[in-house]
Amino acid sequence: MARLKLDSELRRAYREREFVLHYQPIVALSSHRIVGFEALVRWQRGPGDLVPPSEFIGAAEETGLIVFIGAWVLREACTALARWQAARPGPEPLTMSVNVSPRQFLQPDFVLEVEQAVRDSGIAPGTLRLEVTEDVAIHDPARITELLNRLRALGVRVSLDDFGTGYSSLGYLNDLPFDVLKIDRSFVAALNRKPEGRKMVQTILELARSLNMDVIAEGAETAEHVAQLTEMGCQYGQGFYFSRPLDERAIGRLIEGDPGPA
Repeated sequence: MARLKLDSELRRAYREREFVLHYQPIVALSSHRIVGFEALVRWQRGPGDLVPPSEFIGAAEETGLIVFIGAWVLREACTALARWQAARPGPEPLTMSVNVSPRQFLQPDFVLEVEQAVRDSGIAPGTLRLEVTEDVAIHDPARITELLNRLRALGVRVSLDDFGTGYSSLGYLNDLPFDVLKIDRSFVAALNRKPEGRKMVQTILELARSLNMDVIAEGAETAEHVAQLTEMGCQYGQGFYFSRPLDERAIGRLIEGDPGPA
């Protein structure tokens, strides 16, 4: 009964536009300048009641509602990015990372949906990053490779999210055409907790470099995390040390105070 109630509430929330986006900055570790953002969906169930995705994304995935929520997130995030790029122009435009669920990614019209969102917003395709997890790859590697190549042909870049948490990371990383690798926060947290933590992150960084992939470390929460990641040559970081996820208005103020790369 509780699950049925949640499904019903999610459908109502979608109809009544109760979903909102927050954005977490992605920062160049060498300069601490903002280079982009990750769009993160929240459910504004009522005044002061902001529901995190961990409490509803699973249900939305199972019912198929995630396809509609995901399409809305993609459109909104691209539109917001266009405004922020105009507010902070430069040779290296801001980027936007958008999470894509397995069910959404495998929709027959997904590539067309991405193309339309890019075209309607006016952003350069290369400034959009679509984040997928290994759960996507295990469905049908041949089909996934075709989809990734079609997206890259548009100019859109694709990130492998939560790297290292699945069982076949190395195989998928070698076979599928990803552009960006995101180190899972659990590895960053282990930097200071266990001796092998640093070796694990260093190995991931060396692997990514050998495959010409950019690397973003998630969960950078302390000055020590940032210092160690920078020392190891990690390019980008994301985490509470730099900023918690913020609403669109707060991001606008943040951009005003961040001049971008010199």
